[in-house]
Amino acid sequence: MLKRLIGTALTAVVSLALLTPAAHADQRVRLLGEQIVPHGLVFGGTTVGGLSGIDRDPRTGEYVLVSDDRTNARFYTAKIDLAGSVQFTGVHNFLRQDGTIYPPQGVDPEELRVDPWLGTYYWSQEGDRTPTVLLDPSVREARRDGSHLRELPLPEDVKMRPESGPRQNYGPEGMTFAAHGALVVTAFEGPLLQDGPEATTERGAVSRILVQGRYGPVFAQYRYQQEPIFAEANPPGAFANNGVTSILHREGNRFLVMERSFVTGVGNKVRIFEIDLAKPGKKKLVTDLSTLGLSTVDNVEGMAWGPRLPSGERSLVLVSDNNFAATQVTQVIALAVR
Repeated sequence: MLKRLIGTALTAVVSLALLTPAAHADQRVRLLGEQIVPHGLVFGGTTVGGLSGIDRDPRTGEYVLVSDDRTNARFYTAKIDLAGSVQFTGVHNFLRQDGTIYPPQGVDPEELRVDPWLGTYYWSQEGDRTPTVLLDPSVREARRDGSHLRELPLPEDVKMRPESGPRQNYGPEGMTFAAHGALVVTAFEGPLLQDGPEATTERGAVSRILVQGRYGPVFAQYRYQQEPIFAEANPPGAFANNGVTSILHREGNRFLVMERSFVTGVGNKVRIFEIDLAKPGKKKLVTDLSTLGLSTVDNVEGMAWGPRLPSGERSLVLVSDNNFAATQVTQVIALAVR
């Protein structure tokens, strides 16, 4: 993968447009367990919630979960039993270069991955677009205590500009390592201003997947065709969306992509697809969470590989972002994937 992408022009945008409906899931996914974290749980002086990303630390066997609380940018560590309990073990703030915490609204953390080379944490944040503020998205590296190490350079066309770049809340929502840690792959939740309209019930939006070296060089950009919004809002005209919330390297050129849709008056739909960057134009449905017998399908946003199972299957751990709302839940889901 690295060799092929290095040969690609740095500004290349390769289409991943879906020419035919996504292939159906082939029953290779089964539910291992589900846990609901108590609403309002206080740990380390913080309220646990807004968990938008998760990764497993192979050095400890624990999981690292990022909160998208914009008033207090932080991450947690936790022990997760695939068929049992969730036990939080630590919490740390993300820190700025000068060692201070980020001010409220200073960053919008979304995904976190453990660097397979060094064990540090790479995390993405969406930036901000308001009538008075344009804050660029970013991918940053932090030490395990949250202190700042560096920021990866992003290309100009994905930065916040008045007429281009990400829409509000549609920045780099997903991120993963590939090529054994040599590549950083970032997925934007929704279409850039210059890439077309947002999703409707008739047509999905186009978002970008960015591939760059761990030290910064951008090797390729891909267009990813999302699914349409799955239902009409009730009442008509109320809020409804669909977007990419996580990307996870599987093997070679293959990745899992999570699409999460919310429709007012209907609820959530969360689907996981497989794509192959060596074969643009196709994606395969891996699972639709509504088919797995869960107690509910909440605002699931993060996914990470867990340990391999005795059966030879891989475990996949998902987490939901409850938006700190009493009407939503923090859901930890464990799946077995063949």
